[in-house]
Amino acid sequence: MRVSKNLVLALASVSVLYTSCKKDDHEHDHGGDDNKEYRFVRVLVSDVNDKKITQINPNDGTQISFDARFPNATLYSTYNSRFAALLYGNDNFTEFFDSGLEYHGDHVDVKGTAKFAAITANGSKPTHFKSKGNESLIFNDGDGTLSIASESEFHVANAKMRTINAGLDAHHGAMAQFDNGNIAVTQLDKASTLSGPHAVKIINSNGATVHNATLAVSRLHGNASDGKNAVFGVDGGILVVNENGTQKIVPNPGDFGTVRLGTILYATKTKKFIGYAANKGAYFIDLSANKLTPIVTGTDFIQCKVDKSGSSLLTLTLDGTLSIYNLADGSLIKSGKVIPASVSTDTYKPVVEATDKFVYAVVPSAGEVLQIKRNDFGNVSKIKVTALPSKIAILGHETDESH
Repeated sequence: MRVSKNLVLALASVSVLYTSCKKDDHEHDHGGDDNKEYRFVRVLVSDVNDKKITQINPNDGTQISFDARFPNATLYSTYNSRFAALLYGNDNFTEFFDSGLEYHGDHVDVKGTAKFAAITANGSKPTHFKSKGNESLIFNDGDGTLSIASESEFHVANAKMRTINAGLDAHHGAMAQFDNGNIAVTQLDKASTLSGPHAVKIINSNGATVHNATLAVSRLHGNASDGKNAVFGVDGGILVVNENGTQKIVPNPGDFGTVRLGTILYATKTKKFIGYAANKGAYFIDLSANKLTPIVTGTDFIQCKVDKSGSSLLTLTLDGTLSIYNLADGSLIKSGKVIPASVSTDTYKPVVEATDKFVYAVVPSAGEVLQIKRNDFGNVSKIKVTALPSKIAILGHETDESH
């Protein structure tokens, strides 16, 4: 681990301020400076060629670097935002990073220092990650199994994620978690001549089938859940699987042709599903009305992301235009060219994440993370990280409140 300048002093302050968690010691620090990020937000960045991962504290400008098991980790924040999952598909390995920031409803407790958790997984080609409550779930493309663990196991010495074998064939699959603890998971139909996956069934956490698939689909990709419904992008529309086993298709608009919305997002705060394709745009998925409604359309998108709270949608296009949309009604909040332009053939393009104060954009070619103020695109800070950064996740919580 390498510690940047002033970190020792920062950690000493943390030790003094956050040793206990008592209501009568509640510290009300609301952070009046809108030009600074919340105290308990952390930005984690991985690099294509370097095993080093970088944790940035944007509030005070400090960084800590850690040696991960392999380079080029795909990063995912867990549901509770304390941990990040690091998936290495080509190396058949998963590990977890602990920010130490634990949310308690009205404040954050700091649990020790940032470090790797003890738990790991060795699933074959871990690819898709989902998290709900304290549970983390991975789909392993190499053998069709899933890996599952609770956060209570993360710091148990030599802990391994438990394998769920639901009798699935190896495939580029996906899964979604329901509030009742069951899991919607994709299947292959070897008799089909169409591109898979071809169906979704519901299993329990031991792999036993609870509800069989009732609809045959193709080209399935992308998934999200609101706890009651699991939503998947498929050829011709959106497959919706309810926790009770019922299934339906929300059809694509007539002008879609062969376009499939292969990325599905769920915005927690606004309770909206969004479907996205780089060559088509972003659409609200209305499960009640059974229709798709455009938020933004186009053919040159790089990314589409929901911000940390689930209140806004961010899109990034090849020319470097960043746009922010209000997910309450789909209206445009702000748009501007603030990120370097990309070429469609670039292997590593910029990626973005956002809090309600700032957008963070990884620019691989510059070895930088841009911190862009959401209400003032002219306010941009450049944070130098590793030589070829590629992935980003936001950990922690949008608050300054602590004990």
